[in-house]
Amino acid sequence: MQKGKITILGFILLMTTLSSCTTMSKFTQSVKAKTAKIKAKPKRTLPAVAVVPESNNDANETIEFLDNISVKPGRVYLKKASDAFEAEPVLAKPERADRMPDNLTDVEKSNWLQLKYSIQMDIAVEEINNIPLLQKIDDWWGTPYVLGGSSRRGVDCSYFTLDVMNAIYNTNLKRTAAEQYTQSEKIDWSDLKEGDLIFFKTDGSRSISHVGIYMTNNKFAHASTSQGVTISDLSEPYWQKRLYSLGRVIKQ
Repeated sequence: MQKGKITILGFILLMTTLSSCTTMSKFTQSVKAKTAKIKAKPKRTLPAVAVVPESNNDANETIEFLDNISVKPGRVYLKKASDAFEAEPVLAKPERADRMPDNLTDVEKSNWLQLKYSIQMDIAVEEINNIPLLQKIDDWWGTPYVLGGSSRRGVDCSYFTLDVMNAIYNTNLKRTAAEQYTQSEKIDWSDLKEGDLIFFKTDGSRSISHVGIYMTNNKFAHASTSQGVTISDLSEPYWQKRLYSLGRVIKQ
C-alpha cells in the first residue's frame, strides 16, 4: 500500500513537471515572437540636431536649417521675426567664474574689476579708471530681469539706471525709461561719454521701452531681459535697429 502511494505521487510529480516545461516552452516562444515583431518594425527617423559652437573669428557665416530660423556660431535668432517678438541677442558662452572673490584687498579688487571689465568692453586695462562705477555695476551683475523689480532678486532696466546714476553721478532719475527720456537732455553721438543714457524702442511701439548707461567703446550697461544685468554692444544689429536717442541728465 505504501509502495502504491509512492508510485501515484511520483506520477503526479512527473505530470506537473511536464506541464511546467510545456508552459515555459510556450512562454519562451511567445517572447521570441514578440521580439521578432519589434525588430521587424521600421525605425523612426528623428530630426537632425545641429550643434553650433561659438566662433572666435569675425566671419559672418550663417547656417540655415529650418524655415525662418538661422544660426551663427554662438548665436540663435529668428530671421524673419517681427520687432515686437524678436528676442535680445544672447552670446552663447561657456560658464565661467566672473564673481569677485571675497578675500581680496582693496587694491586687488580694483585690479580684478579692471581686468574683468576690460574684457567685457574690449579695451586696455589702463583705460579703465572709474572703479566705483565698475563696483556698482558688479554689485548688480547677473541679477535677472523682472519688470518692476528693484532688488537683487530681480530688477528692470530703469531701476538699474536709477540706482547706478544716483550712487555714482549724484543724479535723481525718475522711475521709468520713458520718464528718464523726457528728463534727459538730448545729445549727439559725437558728444556721447561715460554716464550718458541710451534709449531704445524694443517692443515695436512708439514709446521708449528700454534704457542703459553708456560706458565706452560702444558698450553700455543695462538690465537685459535675456541675460539680466550685463554689458552689451551697440554695434549689435538688434540694438542698432532699436536705438532711438542719447541723453544726459544734469547732476543735481
